[in-house]
Amino acid sequence: MITTIRNAWKIDDLRRKLLFTLFALLVFRMGSVVPVPFISSQALSSYLSTQSGTIFGLLNAMSGDAFAQATVFALSIQPYINSSIIIELLCVAIPALERLKKEGGDEGQKKIAAITRYTTVAIAILQGFGYFTLIRNWNTQYSGTLLNTNGVPMWVAGVIIVTAFTAGSAFVMWLGEQITEFGIGNGISIILFAGIVSRGPSMVWSMIRGVQTWSSDPKADGAMHPVLIPLIIIGMLALVIFIVFITNSERRIPVQYAKRVVGRKMYGGQSTHLPMKVNMSGVLPIIFAQAIASLPATIAAFIPGGMDSAFMKVFQTRGVVYAVVYFLLIVGFSYFYASIQFNPVEVANNLKNNGGFVPGFRPGRPTAEFLQKVLNKITMFGALYLAVIALLPIITGNIVGYSNLAIGGTSVIIVVGVALETVKALEAQMLMRHYKGFLE
Repeated sequence: MITTIRNAWKIDDLRRKLLFTLFALLVFRMGSVVPVPFISSQALSSYLSTQSGTIFGLLNAMSGDAFAQATVFALSIQPYINSSIIIELLCVAIPALERLKKEGGDEGQKKIAAITRYTTVAIAILQGFGYFTLIRNWNTQYSGTLLNTNGVPMWVAGVIIVTAFTAGSAFVMWLGEQITEFGIGNGISIILFAGIVSRGPSMVWSMIRGVQTWSSDPKADGAMHPVLIPLIIIGMLALVIFIVFITNSERRIPVQYAKRVVGRKMYGGQSTHLPMKVNMSGVLPIIFAQAIASLPATIAAFIPGGMDSAFMKVFQTRGVVYAVVYFLLIVGFSYFYASIQFNPVEVANNLKNNGGFVPGFRPGRPTAEFLQKVLNKITMFGALYLAVIALLPIITGNIVGYSNLAIGGTSVIIVVGVALETVKALEAQMLMRHYKGFLE
């Protein structure tokens, strides 16, 4: 990866793209520390640090701690991601949107993109209003330390806060599109990557504080034995290697095309393969499973004293019940997304129409049944892989007795996946610029 970046830097056009991407990420990080008016970021951050088991902890991890500090980019890219997922599902459920996506061409894609943008703004308004309502409720519990309106009516302050959140989310969406057009790689993924990586220094400092706490009181909450640090580093490296291996893994189904004569030319006769990724769904099953599994803790956060109730002790994020529910949801969402992204019947019909067939299986229904069988096996392996990665922090935290481990399976999968995609995009750009024609 370092060699690829070094070689890309030597090309003027790619150097400009890299510099533009870095500048856009700098703007994103600057906006992630600009506070929204009327909110005490320090008091809110100290309270949200106790809510790591709720959905707020997930939003904070994806935004690079901007959510906990209630900055302009607190919502980050989450509204756009949710909007994209919703529109993608609606394209499957609504025939008109499906035709627009598949048969509309460039104009259809532009209309889908416009619908996604409008939906992003609507979701950002809803999330911004919900976040403000939550802060206002917490402000009452904390004796008015979270909000300081300075005599401004609460409804006016609420409009300003929600508008700031919505505008920040819309600007981040626009910034991601600019990176995609003028920079390197997928802008939305790179912004998500930057938000997660930016939490690295705070994680390192948390481990240092854990060691310092252990030196003064080994039995104190948050104490970490110094021996655990090299073990965690080795475990992180092994986790990255494992994720890279699975991300690049695929099942290649051989496909043979029959020879056919059209006019004076003969087509077909070649052998190729149909690639099926082991992990087709990416990290989406983990994100949705974590959002649903953390609903009890999230609901309890709205109720005074709810976090200390007996109900929460059963559904705590380090408990067995949460881990089992989390595991089952990941497996279920993995099969759901795999069925959306890969349709065996459609693939089998396309092969049949183009004169292709899988050796040993007749074209049509037998091929579709074979592809469905292979898809079920691959999806199960991919679901188990995601479940192991997601449950690893819970299992490790219970074993070592330290809940603030700098290990996040979801974050590592996103970071590694975006890094691999960006490197491939750079290599494709360099290959295109170094290509020599047959006359040279």
